[in-house]
Parts: sequence; C-alpha cells; structure tokens
Amino acid sequence: MPERTRRCPYSYAVEELQDTAWRLSRTIIEITTQAGSGHPSSSLSAIDLMTALYFGGFMCYRPDEPDWPERDRFILSKGHGAPALYAVLAEAGFFDPSLLPTLRNIGSPLEGHPNMLRLPGVEASTGSLGQGLSIGLGHALAGRVDDLPYQVYVMIGDGESQEGQIWEAAMAAGKFQVDNLTAILDYNKFQQTGPVQQVMPTLEPIADKWTSFGWDVHVVDGHVMEEILEVFQDIRTTAQQPQLIIANTLKGRGLSPFQKNDVNRKHGVPLTPEETEVALAELEESKVVSAYARPDLVPDITPEDQYGEV
Repeated sequence: MPERTRRCPYSYAVEELQDTAWRLSRTIIEITTQAGSGHPSSSLSAIDLMTALYFGGFMCYRPDEPDWPERDRFILSKGHGAPALYAVLAEAGFFDPSLLPTLRNIGSPLEGHPNMLRLPGVEASTGSLGQGLSIGLGHALAGRVDDLPYQVYVMIGDGESQEGQIWEAAMAAGKFQVDNLTAILDYNKFQQTGPVQQVMPTLEPIADKWTSFGWDVHVVDGHVMEEILEVFQDIRTTAQQPQLIIANTLKGRGLSPFQKNDVNRKHGVPLTPEETEVALAELEESKVVSAYARPDLVPDITPEDQYGEV
C-alpha cells in the first residue's frame, strides 16, 4: 500500500460518523420514495461503510478538483446502490445537495446508476454487474505505472460476486500483488431473485477463496462503526497484497419495512409513503446523538481540513 503523506478532507470522530450515516440513511429513504423507484435497501446496507471511508480520514480527495491525479478512488461496482453514493458525494461537497431530490428524474445527472460523464466524484459508470473490480484493478495498476500514491476502493455485492469477471480480477490482482487495491464486499445475503444462500450456496467459503488468490482478507460487522474504522486502519499496513473486507450487513439496515420481505428485502423497490413513515420513525429511535448533531456546537474542522491541503 502506498505511503500516506497526503491530507484527507474529513476526519470525523466515531460519533460524528454515526450521525452522518444516520442522516444519509434518511436521505436515501426520502429520495427513493420521492422518485418512486430505486434501490433503498441495497443503498442502506452500504451506507455505514461508505460514510467511514469518505469522512473517517481514509480517502484523500478534493471536491473542488474531482480529477486531481493523486486522489483516492472509490468505485461502486454494485451500481444499483447509487442513492448511497449520491448522498455521500453531496455530503462531501462534490455537488449541491439540492440535486438529491431529482434522483431518477428525466434530465437529472442523478441517474438510476452512476454515470461518470454527468456527475463529479463518480469514478466509473457502473450497474452492469461484475465490472467494477476490473476497472479498479486497472486504476490501481495505472497508479503503480505512474508512481502516484493513491488507493483504489471497490465495493462489490454478494449477488454480483457470482459473476465470472469478479474472479478474473481477483486472480489477476493477487498475481500482480496490487496492494493499492481494496475490495469491500457488501455481504447483505440477498440478491434480486432471493437469498444468496439459496440462489448460489457455493459462493461460500468466500474468505477461503479470496485468501487462496493471495488477498489479505478481513471480516467485520458492516454496521458497527468502530469495527469499520479499525479495519480501514489495519489494511494501511498491508504490503504486496490486495485487501478484501467482507462486511456482514443488513439489506435495509435492519428497518422493519425491509426485514418483513424474506424474498429479497425489497430489492429495487422503494418504500410506500406509509412504509417510509415507519422506517424514518425507526431510524429516529436508533439515532446516535453526538455533539456534532447539536445545533449549538460546530465541529472542529477547519476549511483547510475540509478541502484537503497537501
């Protein structure tokens, strides 16, 4: 993994990250319900991981210079989780949050799947499953050739992991010892056609398979912020190996309107207005209140920290 001498734009404390993930979860539910389409459950399973990555002091990027050559890259290979990515990018300052309610509207740059030609901060146009890890591997190898110090993070899905191209990229990354590549498996156990264990039970043992390809494999609870931060910190010391983080998550983040669906946790189905009311109320009950969330306090983050002087 490359030396980390650059400044990252945000470095929130655990409580601040929890509060941010809570707010972005609300956003995901609200904008998909308003759009009447989208993938809220697949977005909610990933939001804690993405919040930690973008705001926990791990990714270096410049919202006002999205093509900065030394930026770390995040590729959402499971592109249907776009509402989570859009919520994070708006929070990070890549575009005005007022765009979020235009999700999936005709003419909006917030398309159903990420389009790198229309929205700053999107590193790859994804949605055709299985391709993102290969794209990330290409970015990582290019960084090696160009002697640039960036890290590439690719989030993949468990249903997506049944695609052959995922395994081709996994084998190649292991062969070339690409230590500036990190894959994050959002292991929420459900895909469009049913539970992963029923659709493709031979996907397991996942950890053993990736380890056999030469990856440094870690397993965490994808909704416990302390565990997420610890693993992102740990992989910084990995050398001559790509890293895989298997994040055990809940599709729908455990909210009852999603949990009641045992087929696919409402894959690709937005909540009804009534379900939205229930989900938001449950989120409110589970909210972690931090100093950052209090209107009378301002977080101790300077403009220089926010925009990444290096």
